[in-house]
Amino acid sequence: MSPDRSHILLAIPVYNEAKSIERVLREVGIFARDVLVIDDGSSDVTPQLLAKHQVEVIRHAENRGYGRSMQDILRWADFDGYEWVITMDCDEQHEPAEIPSFVRAIERNDADIISGSRYMIERIDDDDAPEDRFRVNRIITQEVNAALQLQLTDAFCGFKASRTSAMRTLRLNVDGYDFPMQFWAQAAFMNLRVREIPVRRIYKDMRRTFGNGLDNPETRLSLYRDTLRVAMANAPGLLQTNAMPDSIAK
Repeated sequence: MSPDRSHILLAIPVYNEAKSIERVLREVGIFARDVLVIDDGSSDVTPQLLAKHQVEVIRHAENRGYGRSMQDILRWADFDGYEWVITMDCDEQHEPAEIPSFVRAIERNDADIISGSRYMIERIDDDDAPEDRFRVNRIITQEVNAALQLQLTDAFCGFKASRTSAMRTLRLNVDGYDFPMQFWAQAAFMNLRVREIPVRRIYKDMRRTFGNGLDNPETRLSLYRDTLRVAMANAPGLLQTNAMPDSIAK
């Protein structure tokens, strides 16, 4: 049976998104009833802007990383009893008007992870991706597919829907931008059903950086490969932890 839409949470990780947060929240409110924002220690006026909106907010006292925000989102969605959580970024790379596409995919009830892909189809209004990001995405997506027997076209899109009961089987602890490597490794090992749907490719700010030394594409490639390798090596431990009571496994 497909979930009632009231059982779907829309969650957004943010960090210093004062420029875009209000527009994104206004548009998200058209398509989603329940909205959670994880403020990852913003040092600009993002917290004050969030206070103007009727959304649930979890604030990290300091910047913990994209992966940590995603872990908190998945835990919160499960704790609050949601059947699904749709995640999207706040940097205007994801279009709120595409949220209904994820809801329709959820209602088909044939997947555990519905992942947006900016490369599944080419649209006339798609932006060109920065060359280094396109190259790193292409290389890592190919390597993830080969290593995990997946058929992804975009391993890094943060616009996705996740079934909370399926996420409960994962033990995610990677806090940085390399989080997707552990996510896909564990999802594949647990035989979660993955489906991609096309989303627009939007790059409004070509100067946006990763920080923490990751603006060098070779550094990112090395990090992603190392994290994937470690995640694959540790994945068999999921069988043991999933056999334990949650209080012990966590």
